[in-house]
Amino acid sequence: MTASSHTTRAHSFNAAAAQYAANRPSYPPALFDAIEELAGLPLTGARVADIGAGTGIATVLLHARGADVIAVEPGDGMAAQFRRTNPGIPIVRGNGNALPLATASADFLTYAQAWHWTDPAHSVPEALRVLRPGGALTLWWNTDALDVPWIAAQSDRIYRHFDINSAVEKNGSGARAILSDPTGRLDFARRQVRWSRRVPVDTHLANIGSHSGFLVQGKEAAAAFLAEERNHLLEVFPDGIVEEVYDVDLLLAINPAP
Repeated sequence: MTASSHTTRAHSFNAAAAQYAANRPSYPPALFDAIEELAGLPLTGARVADIGAGTGIATVLLHARGADVIAVEPGDGMAAQFRRTNPGIPIVRGNGNALPLATASADFLTYAQAWHWTDPAHSVPEALRVLRPGGALTLWWNTDALDVPWIAAQSDRIYRHFDINSAVEKNGSGARAILSDPTGRLDFARRQVRWSRRVPVDTHLANIGSHSGFLVQGKEAAAAFLAEERNHLLEVFPDGIVEEVYDVDLLLAINPAP
């Protein structure tokens, strides 16, 4: 992906913030159990900054877990949607490459579906600056469970139609994160948490359509593909209820003492 296309895709979410908020999957409680276990720290009472918070899907769950959480989001549309739906949670504008946060001010920095939009040459030193010693850099992605036949078949159709390799894009982010620490100071532990949700077929299609690879295709091209995809899904789920299956890929590294 070129730098210009990366930027275009990163900005594409702002025009689809309401669609994103309404249809993207959440995260299971077991994910936050795993975060606490790997960090050796409770989220309750912890100072947490959720970076690239988007519409606040993860931020709300961290808040519900008892964290003292602040959201950081660069996009106009996403930040506006966040404020509409989460008026009680503070949000500031910024991104992972230049965090608008004080040094050693956070127990956790969390990046839900967001780390791959940063430049590790900047985002890793910034994370280490903002985390207190012993604090946890925490990255995760909902990745497609490609061992489920219908999900693998859908991924293949997306690749053939748009030349978007969703298996690489969604399922390779964690591996790339491990390999992209320019400081050499981070020792990532890794966990996977499988979960699923049952949603109407139109919710599933709107979820697919909210991904940047679709948003940059143009409405007509995306709509034509999703209309055909609806027919494929109804062959597998004739009652119109799709069971989406995810593996949350979790990476966590402790900020070492200086």
